[in-house]
Amino acid sequence: MIDSFLQAAPVLHHLESAGYEAYFVGGSVRDFLLKKPISDVDIATSATPEEMKQVFRKTVDVGIQHGTLLVLYKGNSYEVTTFRAESEYVDFRRPKEVVFIRSLLDDLQRRDFTMNAIAMDHKWNIIDPFNGQQALKEKLIQTVGSAEERFTEDALRMMRAVRFVSTLSFTIESVTLIALKRHQNLLEKIAIERKRAEFEKLLAGLNRRNALRLLLEVGIYKFLPGFENREDVLTRLIECECEDLNINEMWLLIIYYLNATEKQEIEAFLKEWKLPVKQIKEIIRLFFFLKKRLAKQWDTYELYSAGKEAIVSVEKLYEVVTETKPHKGMDHWLELYEALPIKDRAQLKVTGTDLLSWFNQGGGPWVKEMIEKVELAIIMGEIKNEHLEIKEWLEKCNRK
Repeated sequence: MIDSFLQAAPVLHHLESAGYEAYFVGGSVRDFLLKKPISDVDIATSATPEEMKQVFRKTVDVGIQHGTLLVLYKGNSYEVTTFRAESEYVDFRRPKEVVFIRSLLDDLQRRDFTMNAIAMDHKWNIIDPFNGQQALKEKLIQTVGSAEERFTEDALRMMRAVRFVSTLSFTIESVTLIALKRHQNLLEKIAIERKRAEFEKLLAGLNRRNALRLLLEVGIYKFLPGFENREDVLTRLIECECEDLNINEMWLLIIYYLNATEKQEIEAFLKEWKLPVKQIKEIIRLFFFLKKRLAKQWDTYELYSAGKEAIVSVEKLYEVVTETKPHKGMDHWLELYEALPIKDRAQLKVTGTDLLSWFNQGGGPWVKEMIEKVELAIIMGEIKNEHLEIKEWLEKCNRK
């Protein structure tokens, strides 16, 4: 856990040696104090972007207008941001102007929650002007300064607050919660992509059911695509045992509770959330297999077509929506899957080139049809996946 800070410490040393202040800030410090895993560390400094470029040989302008540079150091990259103050916000989401400053205190006081407004130097000294450590101890989500101001500056902070209920199992401090209830309609102004990012993190949290309950109780759900007037969906999500589901499985569970049954309907809902095309296709694919599984047990071809990951996902969802532990459960179906002679068409010991050679014909749809015929025969155990045996079997089929 501490390794991330040790690796990044030389970046702070370089800035300090050049006469600037530099600290670890934000989520990495919070998670360090909570003894949680740390992925990326964020660094804040009194140096301006131009000054940082004088200190480090290799940098990338990832967000230079907001004071952020990517510093490349010994094979690693670190986001380093200049201390800044923000002027009046526009559209309830972004500052009209960013001003670079030299004060760590002023930089910390513009942040969202007290637990995220803690800094740490390279000697592990903690700078905590807003009692963020106390909030961590009490497991409270509390804004820095006025909750009214923080939420009207950037309305997405309300979604972040509820997300932290899920991911940290914290509760929202009473004054912060009152402000959230009062201003939740401002979420209407926030881009879907930003709301989706927070919602997916919420869905991934261990305390997701309490967070979903909060979305329902304070009315935030009304400003999320597809949820307006669908309190029933959130109620069912809150009541179900779904802690083991991943993001795509949670999206599929939502779709199931929405009673969406047609591909176009599902696609429209997921597109409204601005999900990537690849993710939409995977969720729709899972829906296809879940629908079949709810109608009957797996057969050999469907196990092969689905693949291991989809079988696992569908079985998890099957148990959630039926509220049963079937006699023939996941282990049984995975055992049958592992026993299949092939797991993918690429494993076939025959190619289109072989077919063209064996039958002395030009290419065409018949090649694909014959490959599929061989594939099915091998899966069903009619023939072995061996080059010569496949050839002999096809020749027999042709003579019939």
